[in-house]
Amino acid sequence: MSTAASQEPAVVAAGTVPRSEEVLTDEALTFVAALHRRFAPRRAELLARRRERRDEIARTARLDFLPETAAIRAGDWQVAPAPQALNDRRVEITGPTDRKMTINALNSGARVWLADFEDASAPTWENVVLGQLNLIDAYERRIDFTTPEGKSYALRPDAELATVVMRPRGWHLDERHLVVDGEPVPGAFVDFGLYFFHNAERLLAKGKGPYFYLPKTESHLEARLWNDVFVFAQDYLGIAQGTIRATVLIETITAAFEMEEILYELRDHASGLNAGRWDYLFSIVKNFRDGGEKFVLPDRNAVTMTAPFMRAYTELLVRTCHKRGAHAIGGMAAFIPSRRDPEVNAKALEKVKADKDREAADGFDGSWVAHPDLVPVARASFDAVLGDRPNQKDRLREDVHVTAEQLLAIDSLDAKPTYEGLRNAVQVGIRYIEAWLRGLGAVAIFNLMEDAATAEISRSQIWQWIDAGVVFEGGEKATAELARRVAAEELAAIRAEIGDEAFAAGSWQQAHDLLLQVALDERYVDFLTLPAYELLD
Repeated sequence: MSTAASQEPAVVAAGTVPRSEEVLTDEALTFVAALHRRFAPRRAELLARRRERRDEIARTARLDFLPETAAIRAGDWQVAPAPQALNDRRVEITGPTDRKMTINALNSGARVWLADFEDASAPTWENVVLGQLNLIDAYERRIDFTTPEGKSYALRPDAELATVVMRPRGWHLDERHLVVDGEPVPGAFVDFGLYFFHNAERLLAKGKGPYFYLPKTESHLEARLWNDVFVFAQDYLGIAQGTIRATVLIETITAAFEMEEILYELRDHASGLNAGRWDYLFSIVKNFRDGGEKFVLPDRNAVTMTAPFMRAYTELLVRTCHKRGAHAIGGMAAFIPSRRDPEVNAKALEKVKADKDREAADGFDGSWVAHPDLVPVARASFDAVLGDRPNQKDRLREDVHVTAEQLLAIDSLDAKPTYEGLRNAVQVGIRYIEAWLRGLGAVAIFNLMEDAATAEISRSQIWQWIDAGVVFEGGEKATAELARRVAAEELAAIRAEIGDEAFAAGSWQQAHDLLLQVALDERYVDFLTLPAYELLD
């Protein structure tokens, strides 16, 4: 490739989105192209390594801490001190970057907003571009929004806004609307590249910085790639090394065995780890889906954070973070309050309070909520433990000693899969996928905030239960025929619930067909969003 060709910008292969010229500048697209050319080959190698590791797990039904990195785990090192804007993270709100959510999240009173281009966002080209534009507008304080009914939203003029920590897409996803040298650019480079290029200097001028959540990480080598991306990006814009800060979601079972190594690879840019509970369960099913009865998970809602193997995971995360000077951030409270049903609201607040009380008592420095009404609930739990302190990183949790066996003790649960669990998995799967195909990534279903991770659990459990030949309490066996029957019943129930006209206007049949494809195909697809992406406009 000639030098001139190697400096050409990424090519937009999509229709025009309003104001897209403000985001897709030649300079920004040149930076994205530089990321692709330099790092896409390593990303491809790491994806291949994932497949090799999964083959090894299938062969051995084992995982363990890495012997080759024992010196890192035994070493005396710390991550870089947290910047002031990320020192107190007691409440974080999560959500997609549509205009209304951007305003509500920044106004919510949470310390941090996870601005999500990943599981809470369906990656339509419009969502990708307008999400970037909304963040730029927010930093320039020129963002507002009015609903069709006339309700207006705007940033509170004098209030302290939440610090933004942006989550790009995971390594596995491509962005087909941006092309470099004939190849689609990885979605991670698109999301990170556009955001960093446009906002790094804006944020520094405000006394903050470009902060990121890194999703779906499966190994310390993947963290090393991100670190190298950060070093390159900071040099590219002439920004001091260490300006970028990253919090890594420990939401895969393989990453749980490499927490210290992940922090070590990112130590100049690391600010913490997060217990991404829903994807973590999905990862267990995905990796041990054919590992036999001992790895069969019961109904999703029966696996609480007090399950022994989940306690092992979260306690190890707190110990690891505090040992290395990093923040430990708790997981999502999926329950959402209801302003119409007092009983539903009371139950949601009670469950969220119990969840956040437990996390604060265990040593977490903060946690996630999905709705502004839950911010004061979570804040009260952490205020009670922290007081005026910004965090509790001085709680080293040296009482915690977690083994590989404890992390993998899925069979320590008394609960078993149920027929109602299968029905719920089908219901959530169809309803979520239909919304995703319409461009919605965060969806309230049965009083829970669902995103792509919970849809992944749903279809993976259907796959695993059928593969394992699970027999439900009434004697009925999990089979493909049963799943098809339940899915047909659910589709008919949805049509009766919403009416023929609304049903025809939606993507219900597509969602039904896709759920059955990814839940029943003999060849298990790694992420349902891969075939789903091909159906997006």
